[in-house]
Amino acid sequence: MVSTAPTLIEDMTPDDIAGVQEVERSSFPVPWPANAFRHELTQNKNARYIVAREGDTIVGYAGLWLMVDEAHITTFAVLPEHRRRRIGERLLQRLFDIADEMGAEWLTLEVRVSNIGAQRLYEKYGFRRAGVRRRYYSDNNEDALIMWTDRIKDRAVREMLAKLKRELDQQE
Repeated sequence: MVSTAPTLIEDMTPDDIAGVQEVERSSFPVPWPANAFRHELTQNKNARYIVAREGDTIVGYAGLWLMVDEAHITTFAVLPEHRRRRIGERLLQRLFDIADEMGAEWLTLEVRVSNIGAQRLYEKYGFRRAGVRRRYYSDNNEDALIMWTDRIKDRAVREMLAKLKRELDQQE
């Protein structure tokens, strides 16, 4: 059942891990264990994680690591029954904001070659294909596309993000 509660994007806390695990298990064949998220939240000073919450339910989450001057999106998922409702897009917008706040110049990520929906979202936000990591995913040896943005501080990128945010805000 899809909630009618508004979707809030908030920083992830250790109390959110159980809900994040539900999203993980429904989204990935090899989910991250709870202790990996706990470590990321409490020990990795270069990591930031966020959740999408509807009422008391976590319906999505995302995270990134700052590595020198790049923000690497490490994980990103939305519950299957909540997809195609722009929750992923709101999470991605927040990741751009976080990357900028952390001083990153670019965002980068890997995505399964079969995940066309995610690729389209990333391309909408200016990510471009930069290469392939062969046999990257351990569950089935699927390749991963490597994607990068242009410099996020560039005027054209900022204008694109502002336009996409306005469009998303108008649809809510």
